[in-house]
Amino acid sequence: MHQTPRRPGAALRSAAFLVSGALAVTALAGCAADDEAGKPSAGQDIAPAARDQIKDGGTLRWAVDNLPQTLNSFQADADASTGRVTGAVLPSMFRLDGQGRPQADPDYLEKAEVIETEPKQVVLYKLNQQAVWSDGREIGAPDFAAQWRALSGKDSAYWTAHNAGYDRIEKVERGANDLEVRVTFAKPYADWRALFSPLYPKDVMGTPDHFNDSARRKLTNTAGPFAIDTIDRDAKTVSLKRNPRWWGSPAKLDKLVLSAVPRAKRAAALAAGDLDLADLDSGGADRIAYAARDKGTAGPLAHGPGAALTPGKALRSWAIVHGEDEEAAEEEIAARAKTRKAVKKYAKEQRNLRGFDVRKSLEPAYTQLALNGTEGPLADERVRRAVARAIDRTKLAEAVLKPLGLPAGTVDNHLALAGQAAYADNSGALGDQDTAQARALLAEAGWVPGGPLEKKEKDKAEKEKTAGSENSANSANSDSESEDADDGTYIVGEDDQKPGADALPLFGPGPFTAAQHTALLHQADAVKLRKADKEKGKHSKASKHSKHSKHAKKHKNDHAAEGLGKDAKTYVKQGGAPGAYAPKGTAAPAGAAAGPLAKDGKPLTLRFVLPSGAGSEQLRTVADRITQMLEKIGVRTDIMKVDDESYFKDHIASGQYDLALYSWPASAYPATDARPIYAKPVPAADGSLTVEQNYTRVGTDQIDQLFDEAIGELDEGEARSLVKQADARIWAAAGSIPLYQRPELVAARTNVANAGAFGFQDPQYQNIGYLKPGGKSSPSPKSDD
Repeated sequence: MHQTPRRPGAALRSAAFLVSGALAVTALAGCAADDEAGKPSAGQDIAPAARDQIKDGGTLRWAVDNLPQTLNSFQADADASTGRVTGAVLPSMFRLDGQGRPQADPDYLEKAEVIETEPKQVVLYKLNQQAVWSDGREIGAPDFAAQWRALSGKDSAYWTAHNAGYDRIEKVERGANDLEVRVTFAKPYADWRALFSPLYPKDVMGTPDHFNDSARRKLTNTAGPFAIDTIDRDAKTVSLKRNPRWWGSPAKLDKLVLSAVPRAKRAAALAAGDLDLADLDSGGADRIAYAARDKGTAGPLAHGPGAALTPGKALRSWAIVHGEDEEAAEEEIAARAKTRKAVKKYAKEQRNLRGFDVRKSLEPAYTQLALNGTEGPLADERVRRAVARAIDRTKLAEAVLKPLGLPAGTVDNHLALAGQAAYADNSGALGDQDTAQARALLAEAGWVPGGPLEKKEKDKAEKEKTAGSENSANSANSDSESEDADDGTYIVGEDDQKPGADALPLFGPGPFTAAQHTALLHQADAVKLRKADKEKGKHSKASKHSKHSKHAKKHKNDHAAEGLGKDAKTYVKQGGAPGAYAPKGTAAPAGAAAGPLAKDGKPLTLRFVLPSGAGSEQLRTVADRITQMLEKIGVRTDIMKVDDESYFKDHIASGQYDLALYSWPASAYPATDARPIYAKPVPAADGSLTVEQNYTRVGTDQIDQLFDEAIGELDEGEARSLVKQADARIWAAAGSIPLYQRPELVAARTNVANAGAFGFQDPQYQNIGYLKPGGKSSPSPKSDD
């Protein structure tokens, strides 16, 4: 599964074309009312329960993608697993609340505030007097000072991934007593709350050796509700135990075990009793939903191994087993036995999955369409804007989120999500979806329908057109032959009705699952299909001389649909399941651009790079829809599917793409964390571009200036205004187009409380546990539709 790239510092807190001068100033003002941020698009779903409803003790096994390569959050290879461990065992001065906004953690802080702004900014931290490290030493100024020195960037012996914020500090010193820490800044820093979260003890930060090496594998001195017990790299587990020196509310669990399990194997691990809590993809969530739906039913399941058996396959299997080829018969018998074994195993797993439920929300991350502005057509801002305005973001969000029962809204900001303080809809700086305007922008940029092509391009286009027509005809003949060869007859179990056979999958991309559902309906209605085929054949003869008549086509489909289930009937009338590919040579849809666009003898074709792994179906579904939307304005795409492992490193980061889909996590500190993502690339001495994390290579001087001003602005209202102005400029530059907030699907045992789909909020590890017998959880907040 493709991973979300890290914003600089994001894991620590959970996880070039100038804009046209014609851009209206009002679109960039960003001075909206405070209520622009609104509420999060979806609330938490964690089965919240009061501590007195949760029993003391027990072990909870929680799936992670991999064991942390380092326990030092400030190193380059720190990831979400690192954040999961440090969140449970180390102090954080501020943690995120349900709206993705930083709040002081009272277990460590009594108060933290800016006490001086002139001549320099001074922040005073007043620490909880009970806060101690596991060795008994008080948390205090020496720990703050050691972390500042290590991360300031002044000592190159420390291998730090970034030093944002710490490089603006002038000094860290003890306040009026041991419980006060004064931090004086050389330059004002608006995101000062981002600092010292997490906070490491001075024995980790005090020397480069401990920082670079020792802290990668172990943390002997901690200060959270849990402490590290063991790290077993063979078993791929990190075991955390209750911290006996913890001064806050004691952890309800005895142990919290983080277990590295690939997402594709998590449903089976849950069923086997190896996990109690796990993030899932839509396929895994489907299995749990099916398990609940199938409870109390009898007979074979309508999903899993063997469920895809078609009448044709059943007939071929029967023929092979009873045929004269003994070797083939033995292989088929063995394959049948293997399938029966798999079916039995799957059915047992499904029974075990009834002890889980799916908790769902929206991740604090969004998926975007990236447009590489380095070279080619997308180096022209007008082409980027045309591509952006051709896309119906609402339809894309609905395609991904509606089937999951989640609010299907678009993300209208690059730097914050709905509910966060910096959020506002700034998409107006680009403009709404408008196919006509998109075509006009392309025409202005010199891309015209039917433009002259270079000879080799023209020959290629003519060849494809001819081949497309032949393939279309051959495909039609092939389909006709296949219908005659396999009449849909069931050999065994013709009248068997499997439990739930009429239900659509509960989670998963709409077009894909709808197509599967249609196939199942065709099998279930085999007898009726044969009658429909006969009617269709009669009508085909009657309408032979009116082959191209729309009325005849509709009448033909009506006959073909007679006797079928409702959904199957709809798809037959429509000519297939939604999202199906048209054969080569099919006429363009109404309203599409008349022929390919061309300029200077070259067609307008964009490389669309996508990951090919099993966990990336959702991205590929979205890409298919985007491709169809771009075809309507004459933009063609060349889909390139690459290995998941090479997708980001070898294509996105290196700039080997035109269009791509990937996600960014949200940040409570956009002025700091988002700046490297949208900074204008800078030419290096060797002629290459230094892009930081701006993988679209699109940036402007104005955007950089707005970020710089926001980082140093101590008036929170004014800082938010500057961030909103920066976001409007990013929209106008059209280097990246936010689409939708990513779905968060989490499987949890039904008696697990205070854990699941956390949304924005950082977990409160000490409150996670199992309900007492008879204990009840409170309903999770409803999502905003």
